Amino acid sequence: MEPTPEQSPHHAYPDHWEADVVLRDGGTARIRPITTDDAERLVSFYEQVSDESKYYRFFAPYPRLSDRDVHRFTHHDYVDRVGLAVTIGGEFIGTVRYDRIDDRGRPASAPADEAEVAFLVQDAHQGRGVASALLEHIAAVARERGIRRFAAEVLPANNKMIKVFRDGGYTQRRSFEDGSVHLTLDLEPTEKSLAVQRGREQRAEARSVQRLLAPGSVAVIGTGRTPGGVGRTVLRNLLAAGYTGRTYAVNRAFDEGLATLDGVSAHRSLGEIDEQVDLAVIAVPAHRVPEAVADCGEHGVQGLVILSAGYAERGAEGRELQRELVRQARSYGMRIIGPNAFGIINTAETVRLNASLAPESPARGRIGLFTQSGAIGIALLSGLHRRGAGLSSFISAGNRADVSGNDFLQYSFEDPDTDVALLYLESLGNPRKFTRLARRTAAVKPVVVVKGARHSGTNPPGHAVPVSRIPDTTVSALMRQAGVIRVDTVTEMVDAGLLLAGQPLPVGPRVAILGNSESLGLLTYDACLTEGLRPRPPVDLTTAASPRDFRDALAEALADGTCDAVIVTAIPWVGENGEAETGDGQVLAEALTKAVAGGSAKPVAVVHVEIGGLAEALAAASSTASPRPRTAAPRAASPEAGADRAATTAPETTKDRAGTTAPATPAARTGPTAPGTATATAALGTPASGAPADALADPETPPRPGRIPAYPAAERAVRALAEAVKYAQWRRQAAVPGKVPEFLDDTIDEAGAAALIEAQLATAPDPRGRPLTHDEARELLGRYGIDVRPTLPAPDPEAAVAAAARLGYPVALKTTAPHLRHRADLGGVRLDVADEEALRRAYGELTDLLGKPAELLPVVQAMAPRGVDTVVRASIDAAAGAILSFGLAGAPSELLGDTAHRLVPATDRDAAELIRSIRAAPVLFGWRGSAPVDTAALEELLLRLSRLVDDHPEVVSVALEPVVVAPQGLTVLGASVRLAPPPARSDVGPRRLPNY
Repeated sequence: MEPTPEQSPHHAYPDHWEADVVLRDGGTARIRPITTDDAERLVSFYEQVSDESKYYRFFAPYPRLSDRDVHRFTHHDYVDRVGLAVTIGGEFIGTVRYDRIDDRGRPASAPADEAEVAFLVQDAHQGRGVASALLEHIAAVARERGIRRFAAEVLPANNKMIKVFRDGGYTQRRSFEDGSVHLTLDLEPTEKSLAVQRGREQRAEARSVQRLLAPGSVAVIGTGRTPGGVGRTVLRNLLAAGYTGRTYAVNRAFDEGLATLDGVSAHRSLGEIDEQVDLAVIAVPAHRVPEAVADCGEHGVQGLVILSAGYAERGAEGRELQRELVRQARSYGMRIIGPNAFGIINTAETVRLNASLAPESPARGRIGLFTQSGAIGIALLSGLHRRGAGLSSFISAGNRADVSGNDFLQYSFEDPDTDVALLYLESLGNPRKFTRLARRTAAVKPVVVVKGARHSGTNPPGHAVPVSRIPDTTVSALMRQAGVIRVDTVTEMVDAGLLLAGQPLPVGPRVAILGNSESLGLLTYDACLTEGLRPRPPVDLTTAASPRDFRDALAEALADGTCDAVIVTAIPWVGENGEAETGDGQVLAEALTKAVAGGSAKPVAVVHVEIGGLAEALAAASSTASPRPRTAAPRAASPEAGADRAATTAPETTKDRAGTTAPATPAARTGPTAPGTATATAALGTPASGAPADALADPETPPRPGRIPAYPAAERAVRALAEAVKYAQWRRQAAVPGKVPEFLDDTIDEAGAAALIEAQLATAPDPRGRPLTHDEARELLGRYGIDVRPTLPAPDPEAAVAAAARLGYPVALKTTAPHLRHRADLGGVRLDVADEEALRRAYGELTDLLGKPAELLPVVQAMAPRGVDTVVRASIDAAAGAILSFGLAGAPSELLGDTAHRLVPATDRDAAELIRSIRAAPVLFGWRGSAPVDTAALEELLLRLSRLVDDHPEVVSVALEPVVVAPQGLTVLGASVRLAPPPARSDVGPRRLPNY
C-alpha cells in the first residue's frame, strides 16, 4: 500500500517492513506500516474494541476516536513516528505505534534514542500472539531508525500486556509511577529474546501445519459431476480412507437440485454450507483459482491444498500468478500447500485423512514424509507400501509456494506420532533456517534428506527461491553438521527410514553377521568395511540351518557385549528331504521376531535372497507385537514458559503519554528443549526417536521389539546401518554442545576491527566492496590474533636484497601475480634462499623463466618452520550464510576436492572435527612416520577466523593460504580479504514468512 502525498516527503513508504506472519493458532496475518489511507480502517477497528480494552489503552473511558486522533494515528514520518497494523482480509485486528521522545518524555528527533510504544489488539483476536508479533516487528523498525529503548505505561491490572513485555526476552526495567507501571525495554536482541522468538515461531508454524493435516471438515472444490477427474478422485480417496470429519463436494456447475454426491453433501459454493469448513482442496483450472480462494477466505477456511497446475512451472507469467495466489491466501489468514500439489495424508486413527491423488492410503506408521515432487511422492508411497511400512503423515507440496520443508520440520519436531522425518527436497528456500531446524529436530528424532537438482546450479521449474552457489559437497557437509542423514537416492532414504523407525540406535560400529550363506555373509562383511563399520567374522549357520537355528544364533549375538548391531543374511534353506525350500517367510520372520523380543536393545537388519514374503511377514509380525514405548519430543522450561497460562480476562493493552494503547498477547507455552538439552533420548540402545524417562532409567529392561527391516541386497542394509551409526554418534556429541573458548576474548579487538572495516568501506566507491591490500589484511586479521608473516615487495634485485636484509636470511622469493600465486609447480617460488648471492641468482632465474618483474610482482618473505601446507577459508553465501572451510593446500583440495566445511560460528568441537574430517587428515597426525603437527594451534586459528566473520559480516571472504602447520605452532604465509556491505540475512530479525 503506497502512501499518499500527505505522507512526509522526506521518507518513502518502507515496504520492506511489510511481512506475513504465522500467529500462535497457526493462522496467518499481514503486518505493514499504517498510512493516511487507513483512516476508515482504523475507525472501524476501534469500534470493534471493547470498552475495557479502550480503558486500558487510554487510562480513561474513550468510546470513540476524534478526527484529531485519527489524523495522528495515520500520519507518520516513518522515523520519529511509526505505526504498524496487523491485518486479515484487509481489515485491522491490531496496531502498535512508537513516538520518539527525549529524556524528559517530550517529542524528539534523532539523536534521541528512546521511544514510547503502545499496542491495541481487537478482543476477538487476543490470545493469538498478535501483540507478541507486533513487538518483534516494531522493535526491529526502531533499531533500524536508531532507537535503542522503548518506554511503556501499563495499568497494574493489565497483566497480559505486562506479560508480553516481560516474556519478550529483552532486558527491562520497571517502576511504579503515578498509579501505573512504567516499563523500559532495551531493544538490543539477547540470547533469551532470540530463544523466545524462535520458540514462538516453532509452535506457530507447527500449528499451521497441524491445522492442515487434522481438519475437522474438508471441502473439495471442483468435484466433477461424473466419475473421474482430479476433484472426484480426491473425494473418492477421502471417503475410502474413512476420514473422520465432515466432507463436502463443491462445484458451481452442480444442478440446483443436487443434494449429495457419492454420499456426501453437495453444494455450488461454500456459502451454501452452514458449518465451518477447515480445509479446502482446490481442483479447478488455474484461471478459476482466485475466485475459489476468495470464496474460501470469505467463509473462514483455515487452509488450502491447491492441486491446480499452471503456475511457476510455466515460466515468468505463471510465477507472478503464483505470487499473487500466495498474497491472496495469506491476506485471509490461510496457508497453502501447492500449487501443483499431489496432496496430503494423515493416518492418525482420529483423522484418517487422504486428501491426495494417491489411490490407496498408506498404513499407519511412524514415518513422516515430505516431498516437493508428486512423481517422487508416488514412488515413495509405493515403495513404503510394498515393504510393509506405514506413515504418520505425508505432504506433497508441489511448487512449494508457501508451506515448505522447514514447516514440515517444525511440525515433525512436535508430532508424537512421527519418529523419523523423510524429506525429498529440490530447493532450499532458507538454508540457514533449514539447518537450524534440522539440528534441533535431529536431536530428538532422525531427519533423512534426499536433495534433487544437486548439480544444475538452478532451481527446478516452479521453485522461485534464491539459488545457492555453494557446491553440493558443501551442502552435504553442512547438513551432516546439523545431524541430517543425507542420502543420494529415494531408495536409500526408504532403506534408512525403515531401519531408524523400527530399530534402536546402535551403541557403536561393531557388527555381528550371521546367516546360512557363507558367500552372502562375506558380501555383507565387505560392505561393512567399505562403509567404515567394524564387522566381526560372519557366522555361517550352513544351508541346513532351520528357523530355530536362526533364532538361537540371533539371540546369542544380541546377548554378546562385543557387538552393537546384527545383520542376518538368509537364503532359502535346505529341508529334511535335502531339497532347497523356497522358504516360508512367515516361519523365519516369527523366529527372528522371538529372538529380538527376548534380546537386548540392538538394531537388527535382515538381508534375504529369494525368500518370498519375508519382508511382509516381518512387518506383520511387528504390527502384532507390543509396540516400543514412544514419546513426543521432550520438553523443558523455555524462557517464555507459562505465558499461555496467563489469565484471559485482562485485555492486552498499553498506554503512551499521548493516550494511545493496544492489546498484546501472552508469550507462548512451554516448548521442546533445544539440541543438547533434549538428548537424553540419544542414549544408545534406545529407539531412534527417544524413549520415556522410565525406560531410560532402567538399562536392564530391554525395549519391546519394533519392525525388523528386510533388504534384498547386503549393500543396502549395511549402508542404512552405517547411517544409523553415524547419526547415533552425532546424537551423543550433540548431548554436550561445543563452545567457543573464553581465551579468545582476551586477544580479540572487536571494536578496533570494526573501525578498520568501516574506514575501508568508506573509501570504496563500488557498492560491491573491495579487496584489502596485503598490509590492510594483516592489520585486520591481527586484531583477531591471526598473525600473517609480512612480505616485502621486490620490484628489482636491489629491492629484493634490501628486503632480505631487513627480514633476515633464509628467505623465500615468490611471485604474487594471480596466474602464478601458490603455483610452486610452475617455478614461481624459491625457498631457503640463504644469502645475497643466492637471492640475486634466484631473482634472475625467476624473471628469465616467467617474465618481467612488473608481470610477476615478486615479494620476499622470511622462511617459516617446515610443516604441512594447509588452506583455511571463510566465505559468505547469500543463501547458506558464513561457511568455514579447511583442506590441505594444493592437489588434495584443488584437484580432489578434499575440503571440509562447517557453518559459522564454529565451536571447539566443530574446529576439531573440521581438520579430522578430510580424507588426507592422517598427514597431520604422523602419517608414515612423520612428526605430528600442532593441530591445537590449527584449531585455534579456525576459531579465530570463525569469530572474525561472525562478528563482522562485512568480511565476505577470507583465504589464508598457505598456512604451514609445524610440530610446534603454525605460520600464515598469505592472506586475502574482501570487504563488502553484508548481504541481507533471512534468518535474523522478526518472524516472517518468505515471499518467493
